[in-house]
Amino acid sequence: MQDNPAIQDTLFRFSRKDANLILAHFGFSFFALFLGAIAGLLQGLQRNGYIDLPGAIGYYQLLTVHGVMMALIFTTFFIMGFLYSGLARTLDGDLTSGARSFAWIGYYMMVVGTLMAAYEIITNDASVLYTFYAPLQADPLFYIGLALVVVGSWLGSIAVFLAYGKWRKKHKGETTPLFAYMAVATMILWDVCSVGVAVEVVFQLIPWSLGWEPKINVALSRTLFWYFGHPLVYFWLLPAYIFWYISIPHIIKGHLFSDSLPRLTFVLFILYSVPVGFHHQLMEPGIASFWKFLQVVLTMAVVIPSLLTAFSMVATFELAGREQGAKGLFGWLKKLPWGDARFFTTFMGMLIFIPAGAGGIVNASYQLDQVVHNTLWITGHFHLTIASTVALTFFAIAYWLLPALTGRTLNRFANRLGIVQTWVWVIGMMLMSVSMHIVGLLGEPRRIAYSTYQDHPVVESWEPYRVLMGIGSMFLFVGVLLFLFIALYLWLFAPRREEEGFVYPIAVLKQPEQAVKPPAILERWSVWVAITVVLVLIAYTAPVIQMVKHDEHESAPYRSW
Repeated sequence: MQDNPAIQDTLFRFSRKDANLILAHFGFSFFALFLGAIAGLLQGLQRNGYIDLPGAIGYYQLLTVHGVMMALIFTTFFIMGFLYSGLARTLDGDLTSGARSFAWIGYYMMVVGTLMAAYEIITNDASVLYTFYAPLQADPLFYIGLALVVVGSWLGSIAVFLAYGKWRKKHKGETTPLFAYMAVATMILWDVCSVGVAVEVVFQLIPWSLGWEPKINVALSRTLFWYFGHPLVYFWLLPAYIFWYISIPHIIKGHLFSDSLPRLTFVLFILYSVPVGFHHQLMEPGIASFWKFLQVVLTMAVVIPSLLTAFSMVATFELAGREQGAKGLFGWLKKLPWGDARFFTTFMGMLIFIPAGAGGIVNASYQLDQVVHNTLWITGHFHLTIASTVALTFFAIAYWLLPALTGRTLNRFANRLGIVQTWVWVIGMMLMSVSMHIVGLLGEPRRIAYSTYQDHPVVESWEPYRVLMGIGSMFLFVGVLLFLFIALYLWLFAPRREEEGFVYPIAVLKQPEQAVKPPAILERWSVWVAITVVLVLIAYTAPVIQMVKHDEHESAPYRSW
């Protein structure tokens, strides 16, 4: 099925095999979200002086659980499930059996890997933070488990590519449906960037943790991680953008603003988001300033596709409002469906992305990063992006996709509770994240447990913000519980729909018959991957060779817990 007016409001029904696959991914992602939320609450309350942890539980142990479960596991499983749903909807209504087989193998591999890593964290053999930064050393099973998660996700990407390839073979000369195109771009980005962390884990961390290597090249290890770590942000963000571009216009009774612009946007994200990891290492030695400067320039280029997205979404909102009779400069705002949890939750995520993006520019600035590096400012920024913009969009997706998969409805009760959940989340995030930004500017470091620094006067100035951070963490935990309650209700207890299918919100152009076909070059994936590889080689070859040649940055393992 292609994105055309004939299917915009056509009832669609997932095959049972596809629905089970998607629900399996969603279910495990919610389990990871719950575990990560518990750890985040306890960590936040302990760090800000509300509670004392029992001796059997460590602060860094909780920090690792929170980071791994929320930032790596919840997001990856949810993203894969969402992408499979859109592919099933737009690529002839069903995933291929071959694609589904790869998807299931990848799913079980990721589940096993997650359980292995979780066991090591729970037994306090892997309290190395979610970045597993060397020279902190975890038990080998932790690294092996995370390697399985990455390989499992690669199998998931093969499933995406197989479904796409079959459609292309069957529909030669036709433009790929926008959702499928963006799903392919997302997985290309993921595959390219995750190579870095795979090399780090397989060739450095696992042999080192097994005792086969006495020392590890810390500079190289961190470089490989951040080669992966920053594009990871866009792996989280691009599925949210898919929902913004494709589904939100339909939900607000509007149309797709452009078919070519979002395709160009996703190509630019592939090009610009990978060779930029050094802006996370601006304060670290062993990397020449020229290479840091080069990657800062490339980092600033990522602003371009983000601004294109912002322009497209505001234009979509205004045009939808005016099509519904809005008058005046801002009258279109009144026409937006503020009472629809699918839109309201997403819109709040979009709104929060404005300060989140501004903070990202600060972090990537060579001079300004000297002020905020390794302070709670960074933690606050991280929570505005992944824990606000991305998480809120994922919540909105779940509110309509879960009942669609289970044959139920997003009724008034669930919709209103979704609005409440969004407000609880936003209030909690503002209390916590804004306080983190302020106290970061005052000098409070991140990645450490609570310390009074012998009651130094500077630390005393942080205290009011610690109180707000603790309150914010409690709001956020309640927000997670509300979301999980809504998800369970929509999965098992919401009223069943009377129709045989549901409307999967896919926006179309207002006059598709007059639309200009997107340039064919946008679907020449070999070209864009090749350019990305060239940019990576330019940005990384020389500094990595220097790191390998010089061993002064090697270190024996440390265990600080």
